[in-house]
Amino acid sequence: MAAKDDIFAIVEKKLDVKRFREQHWEGSFADYLDMVVQRPQVARNAFQRVYDMIVHFGSERFSRLRKDLVRYHFFSDPIENGRDAIYGLEAPLMSLVDFFQSAAHGYGTEKRILLLHGPVGSSKSTIVRLLKKGLEYYSRLEEGALYTFDWRIPGKSGEREVHRCPMLEEPLKLIPLAARREVLAAINKNQDEMHQIRVEGELDPFCRKMFEDLLLRYEGNWRKVVDHVTVRRLILSEKDRRGIGTFQPKDEKNQDSTELTGDINYRKIAEYGSDSDPRAFNFDGELNIANRGLIEFIEVLKLDVAFLYDLLGASQEHSIKPKKFAQTDIDEIIIGHTNEPEYRKLQSNELMEAFRDRTIKIDIPYSVRLDNEIRIYEKDFNNERIRGIHIAPHTIEVAAMWAVLTRLSEPKKAGLTLMQKLKLYGGKSVPNYTEDAVRELMLESPREGMQGISPRYIQDKLSNALVSDQALREKCINPFMLMNELASGMHHHSLITDEETRKRYREMLGIVRQEYEDIIKSEVQRAISADEDAIRRLCSNYIENVRAYTQHEKVRNKYTGQDEEPDERLMRSIEEKIDIPESRKDDFRQEIMNYIGALSLDGKKFDYKTSERLHKALELKLFEDQRDTIKLKNVVSGVVDDETQAKIDVVKQRLIKYFGYNETSATDVLNYVASIFARGDSSKDD
Repeated sequence: MAAKDDIFAIVEKKLDVKRFREQHWEGSFADYLDMVVQRPQVARNAFQRVYDMIVHFGSERFSRLRKDLVRYHFFSDPIENGRDAIYGLEAPLMSLVDFFQSAAHGYGTEKRILLLHGPVGSSKSTIVRLLKKGLEYYSRLEEGALYTFDWRIPGKSGEREVHRCPMLEEPLKLIPLAARREVLAAINKNQDEMHQIRVEGELDPFCRKMFEDLLLRYEGNWRKVVDHVTVRRLILSEKDRRGIGTFQPKDEKNQDSTELTGDINYRKIAEYGSDSDPRAFNFDGELNIANRGLIEFIEVLKLDVAFLYDLLGASQEHSIKPKKFAQTDIDEIIIGHTNEPEYRKLQSNELMEAFRDRTIKIDIPYSVRLDNEIRIYEKDFNNERIRGIHIAPHTIEVAAMWAVLTRLSEPKKAGLTLMQKLKLYGGKSVPNYTEDAVRELMLESPREGMQGISPRYIQDKLSNALVSDQALREKCINPFMLMNELASGMHHHSLITDEETRKRYREMLGIVRQEYEDIIKSEVQRAISADEDAIRRLCSNYIENVRAYTQHEKVRNKYTGQDEEPDERLMRSIEEKIDIPESRKDDFRQEIMNYIGALSLDGKKFDYKTSERLHKALELKLFEDQRDTIKLKNVVSGVVDDETQAKIDVVKQRLIKYFGYNETSATDVLNYVASIFARGDSSKDD
C-alpha cells in the first residue's frame, strides 16, 4: 500500500511548475508589445491558430488510385493516443484543412459557417471534438500561446479592482483604430502572407466603456489608459467556457437568443442605474465566450429560425448583437453539423437562402474501406481492453465487412460482385480490374458512404455479444455470435424502416458468412499444411521438375536412379491450385525460372516464401495430400483415435500460434471447417 509521501511524490512529479508559471504569465501592455514584435504569431486570429494547430502535428503525403492525398496526423488524435482518431476520411479532412488555410489567408472563407454534413455516426461530432481538444492543448504550448487582458481600476476603498475582459479580447485591440493599421503594417513588415497579423473590429461594450472612461479621466492620454491594463496568458477551455462554446437546440419554450449573445444582469441595474450600462450585462452567451476560438452548433439546422439569423451576422460580418448594445465584433470559427434529412429541408426552404449562401458544406461519409472500418472498432474492442473475454479472429472483421457492404452501391459492371467491389476499394486485386477501373467505379457511385449501417450499430451489437450468456460462459465471442446479434437487431433498428432494406441487409450478412467460411477454411488448410520442411521439400521437387521441363531435360529419380520425364501430374496438381490454366502453364513455369535466374544474378537464393502465389499453391497441395491423414470427417462424428487426436492437437496449436485463436475458438473453427468438408464429401458420395 502506497504511503502518503509516495502519493505526494507522484503528484509533484507530474506537475510542471515551470510550465504552470508560463501558462499564468502576466505583464504590462508594453511587455506584450515587445512580445508581439518578437513573435507576431501570438496575435493570430482564430482561423490562423486552428490551421497552425493542425499543421503543428505534421502530415504525410501518399497516393491512392493515382490521386495525391495528405494525411494530417492531428486527426489521428496524438493528444490522447488515438482515442478520437478518424480513419479513412483523408479527402474530406483535406477539404476541411483547405477551408482553414483559405480563411487563415483571409480569402473569404473566414466569413462562412462551416457545415459538416453526413449520415448519423459518420464522425462529424468527433471531428469537432478533436478541434476543440486540439485548441485546448495547443493553447498550453509555447507555439500556441495567446493572450488577453484585465482592467485594474481604483475602487472606492482605494484598492485596485480587477475587471476581466468578458470576451477575452486580443490586447492589440486596445490600439485605437486610427493608429492600428500603421502599427500592424510595422509588425507585419517581415511576415509572409500566411502569417500576417489581422486585428479587426473594436473592443466589446464592457471594455469600450472602461477604455472611454479612462480616456476621459486622463484627457485623451492613451499611455495612461493602458497603464491600467494587465496582459495575461489565455488557456482555452471548453469546461471553463474560455474561447470554446457549444450550443445545442432545445424546445422553443425553453430557449431564446440570449443564450447566444448574453443577457442583462438585473441585480446590477440598481448599482449602475441603467440596463444599457455594459457593466450590468452578462457577456456569457455562447458566441461571447467562444470569442478567440471556436463554437460548435450541434444539429445546427434544427435551430429555430431566430437563432439562424444571429449566425448570419456572426459569420459574414464577424459581429453579434447583444440586447441593448450595438454590434459587437467577434473572432471565432462557427462550425455546425447536421444529418441528411435536415439538410434536405434547408435546400427546399426558400426563406433560408441567405443562410445557405453563407455556409460551406463538407460531406463526412462513412468509411468504404474495410481496413479503416476495422480500425474504428478495434480502437474500443480489442483483447487488451476487453479483459477476460477472448475476441476470436475475424469477429470484428466480419462486422466491419457487413457495415461497408451496406454502404456500397450495387456494381453496374457485369460479373463484378459486391464483395469483389469491397475488396477493390480496400486495395486488393481482382482479375481484370486496374486502378483506373476502380476510380470509374467510385465515380459512378458518388453517394457511397452517405447511407448504410452506422458504426454505432456495430459497436452496440459488439457490446451485446460481449455480455451474452454464451460469452460469459465460454469467455469468448466469435463471428457467428456477432452475426446473429447483427441479424436479430435489425428488427428493432430505428433507421431501418422498410422490409426491403432489411431483406437486402440480411442477404449481405449471407455474403459475409460465405466470405468468412472461405477465410477459416483457408486458415485451417494452412494450419494443417504448416509443416515448413514438407513445403520446402515439395517446393524443391516442383522447381526441379519445372527446371527440367523448361530446359527439355529429364529428372533423375532418387529412388530408382533412372532418368525420367518431368512429373507433369505433380506440376499441374500445384499449378491448378492457383488457377493456372493448361494454356498458360508454359508461361508460368518460364516466369518462375526467370525469377530464380534474376535472384541468382543478384547473389540471392530462391525461397518459396518470396512468391506469394507459389506459396499458396504449395500450401493447398500439401493440405490436399495431408487432409485424409487427419480425417476431418471423424472430428465431426466424434470418433477420433489417438493418432488422429494428436494430429488435430497440432493443428489447433498452429491456429493458436499463427492466427491468434485461443483453445475454445480454435476448437470451434476446426469443428466448423470439418463439418464443411464433411458436407462436401457427403455430396460427392451422393
